[in-house]
Amino acid sequence: MSKNIILKGITWNHSRGLLPMVATAQRFSELNTDVQITWEKRSLQQFADFSIQELAERFDLLVIDHPWAGFASKTKSIIPLDEYLPADYLKDQEINSVGASYESYNFNNHQWALPIDAATPVAASRPDILAEKGLSLPKSFDDLLILADKGLVAFAAIPIDVLMNFYTLCCSLGEDPCQSDDVVISTEIGVKALKMYLQLALKIDVRNFNRNPIQVYEAMTQSDAIAYCPFAYGYSNYSRNGYARKPLHFHDMISLDGKTNLRSTLGGTGLAISSKCENIAIAVEYAKFVGSPACQSSLYFESGGQPGHLAAWKNKEVNRQSQNYYLNTLPALERAFLRPRYHGSMFFQDHAGDVVRNYLMQGGDEYQVLADLNKLYQESKTLTLA
Repeated sequence: MSKNIILKGITWNHSRGLLPMVATAQRFSELNTDVQITWEKRSLQQFADFSIQELAERFDLLVIDHPWAGFASKTKSIIPLDEYLPADYLKDQEINSVGASYESYNFNNHQWALPIDAATPVAASRPDILAEKGLSLPKSFDDLLILADKGLVAFAAIPIDVLMNFYTLCCSLGEDPCQSDDVVISTEIGVKALKMYLQLALKIDVRNFNRNPIQVYEAMTQSDAIAYCPFAYGYSNYSRNGYARKPLHFHDMISLDGKTNLRSTLGGTGLAISSKCENIAIAVEYAKFVGSPACQSSLYFESGGQPGHLAAWKNKEVNRQSQNYYLNTLPALERAFLRPRYHGSMFFQDHAGDVVRNYLMQGGDEYQVLADLNKLYQESKTLTLA
């Protein structure tokens, strides 16, 4: 190991995104005194939108969103970890994947990131508010509408989250989106999902159309106006004592048919290494450290992280400290839909949410919404590298 190796990393601006990376970097440097790792942060929106190719020019370590896997495969902006990590280590990661988290970073038979963080939209509640009003958790879509009529429901409705929840409704109605080359979803399922979505959206505060999941959870914990969120990407931080004014409890989601719970759209983050990194061997050792079950179940979680290794999700102490967040929501992770990751998928994701959000805010013709989505989808399939 050469002297004074410096690695720079980029992650996203939340306690869940930044603090575990800083903590693991500090500990890794204590164990490897010639290595210094620094982490910078970017906003949640930049995390979803900003090209990893540009970030890989400036940073050695990148915390990325899995829809970038196809882009990474084509640009080779990050390294295929399967060519650097031991096969038995990767096998453990695969076996202990939370849902499709490990698979989500695998594209064209290469592993482009380690799933250090696992998430999908789940339900959240303020049990104190529900108890005070003599209400119980909704079990069906009709229950949800009744609760929304009381002004107690919110969900994240910025464009990206609106699109992910549209996927959720489609999946839950029996058809996964983007399975054909030219149509996002069948007309029958698409129209039904849009109408259901609009029925609920008309009952929420318009301020939610400018809120991401973090902002919804902040609104739920900083005031006593919102008792329930039916679907938003889960953040276990808000279930921990002392993190927010009031703790949230997280749950599996409602059922549409009385039998099967909603099937949401997988999220989470992965740790990747830039192909421009000058100290790849050290960066790989750090990634191996962060993704290990021991770190994931202790230092990573205790520093505010939301682990991506199944051992942590089933760990008794991890669940004790988080109101059983992990055990309660694991079923939702295990059945979550793996969204498209082809090279042009980010173009579609960046624009399709606006189409659905405009419909939810202003109403309109469902057939035209689907036509506009199909046009964007077909365009995204024709994109090539510049």
